[in-house]
Amino acid sequence: MRRSSVWLGRLHARAESVLEAERAQLPLWVPILLGAGIIAWFTLPAPPQWMAWIAFWLGVAAAFGAVGRGGRLPAALAVGAVLLAAGCLLIWAKALLVAQPPLARAAVVEMEARVLSATPLAARGLVRLEVAPLSRPDLPARVRINAAPDQMAEEIAAGDRIAVRARLMPPAPAALPGAYDFARTAYFSGLGATGRALGKVQRLDAATAGGDARATLAHHIAVRLPGPEGTIAITLATGNQNWISEADADAMRRSGLAHLLSISGLHVSALIGGVILIMVSLLALSPALALRWPVLMIAACVGGAAGIGYTVFTGAQVPTIRSCIAALLVIAGMALGREAIGLRLIATGALIVMIFWPEAVIGPSFQMSFVAVTAIVALYEYPPARRLFERRDEGRIKRWTRSLGALLATGLLVELVLTPIAFAHFHRSGLLGAAANMIAIPLTSFVVMPAEVLALVLDAVGLGAPVWWVVGVALKFLLWIAHTIASQPFATLSLPVSSGLAFALAMIGLLWLMLWHTALRWWGLPLTALGFFLTFLAPSADVLVTADGHHVAVRLRDGRMALLRDRSGDYVRTTLAEASAYDGEFASLAQAPDTGCTRDMCAMTLPGRADQPPVHLLISRSRLLVPYPELVAACAQADLVIADRPLPPGCVPRWAKLDRPALNAMGGALILLDSREIVPGHDPRSRHPWIAGTGSR
Repeated sequence: MRRSSVWLGRLHARAESVLEAERAQLPLWVPILLGAGIIAWFTLPAPPQWMAWIAFWLGVAAAFGAVGRGGRLPAALAVGAVLLAAGCLLIWAKALLVAQPPLARAAVVEMEARVLSATPLAARGLVRLEVAPLSRPDLPARVRINAAPDQMAEEIAAGDRIAVRARLMPPAPAALPGAYDFARTAYFSGLGATGRALGKVQRLDAATAGGDARATLAHHIAVRLPGPEGTIAITLATGNQNWISEADADAMRRSGLAHLLSISGLHVSALIGGVILIMVSLLALSPALALRWPVLMIAACVGGAAGIGYTVFTGAQVPTIRSCIAALLVIAGMALGREAIGLRLIATGALIVMIFWPEAVIGPSFQMSFVAVTAIVALYEYPPARRLFERRDEGRIKRWTRSLGALLATGLLVELVLTPIAFAHFHRSGLLGAAANMIAIPLTSFVVMPAEVLALVLDAVGLGAPVWWVVGVALKFLLWIAHTIASQPFATLSLPVSSGLAFALAMIGLLWLMLWHTALRWWGLPLTALGFFLTFLAPSADVLVTADGHHVAVRLRDGRMALLRDRSGDYVRTTLAEASAYDGEFASLAQAPDTGCTRDMCAMTLPGRADQPPVHLLISRSRLLVPYPELVAACAQADLVIADRPLPPGCVPRWAKLDRPALNAMGGALILLDSREIVPGHDPRSRHPWIAGTGSR
């Protein structure tokens, strides 16, 4: 007993000494622990588990508060436990406050509505209307409708009152495990239904004042700069990516340049920096002002106001808000005479976003923006890196080489820390993004954006044409870089859906490496390595089934993927390909080896691997009634039955039955035949409010 007490005492003393050395870094973990509590709410299925999580961590905090007798360790653990509980409580409260349950079922409705926004989807030839129904209190408060331009007799703008007949559906949930969950995003944005207009959209009353400034600006740029480069210019000015063609958007993603299309730190910083430079230059023209007034702070305040205006104008997306908050904190730090840029500034910005938009924590935008900026600041706070890259008195060639090396190291580090996020959300990551960004970021920051702002200003007096030519040439070059990099065979690496454990280990390890300053940081290396190892070892699913059971993809013995329905659209094909890390063309399941199909069902035999027996699949391909005795007999001969309709209790396969009710509850499935494992999209017990049938609990 005495020996164990001595050992525990030494361990406690060692922990106290480490925390004392890292005391300046402890506040950086506040947003991370709060975010972990938020993620726990999304991960755990139902209110009993949420309450258990909160009660457990509050109990842990009380225990450490009771037994702690001074020192940093008990206090740090107690505060950490409170933050883990607070994060879960915060997002739960936000979900209850939103309280806009989605439309219960598909319906065709006629309604009058007030237009909240009208966004052209130029690449798809549609106009997206977000409306607030006025005549149908049974409908959600916000509805999104797509309409073709020829369905509108006159142009519709925000503020108009319209009459429309539309087919509405609940926001689409994730089709497969790991796929984008639009229903969740729509719930927190207050969007309760989506659909398409049927017939003409009639404008009953025009907006009382003003119009959609973003749409007006987008149309102006489209006229001044037609072509693909104009769509990029519209995105940089308004934040609306819907003008960009799918080919250009895919090239930007594959080349690692997609972040340039999301209004974030790069754009906000360029705008604020440009405004500050202009204001300082103008104020310095007056000797009296330059000598008697704090010119730099006045210019910084004007720049901050411009940043706020730009953030609101471009839609106030999370990356833009984060960047604007960070810029305002930098200006506040300058005013107080403190170091302007540091990890505490990033942590403060993250904490503000989490408090007001806790749902953003699980999105790739939030994760990528904060992790990338954290990595950059941590790199330049690391003493060896700071000594290597800091400016010094040396020759021009050495100075340029050092700057180029710093830019390359920064790009490679950002690519590394973003890799697990890219794999978790998109199932692929760029391998050549660092090289592309070395050219694209300076081009966008110092040529495209300043020239575009100047062109818009000169358009007021009709002199913007020459500057628009410069913008067009620069953006053509940017698109050429994107398409050239994207066309390389190893531009991206695709991986199948991996476990949440792999992602969590990789991110905890990377954050551990970035946030600590002492040798404690190196404990994050094995966690990071294990997370990456598990990510790269994730097995590819043999069978993929969407949540409605309508689409099935099967991996054949030669490695090809075969689709049940040959006419599946591009979205379904892309979703299935990403989840299975498949880059080829889909074959037809009906023509696959060892497969026999009727108009109602497909029976298929997949050979087992190693000593595994073959697996017999039975998949429905129509909703026509099958004679009950035939169906029961076919089910008895199958190992796995998949159907996009409910199956009777008499259908009992040897292994598993995945009919529509089961698949809806699971959110789709990835099936590993060798291990007889079925990976669901979410826990079938889930009671999150955006899932159909759970209400607003």
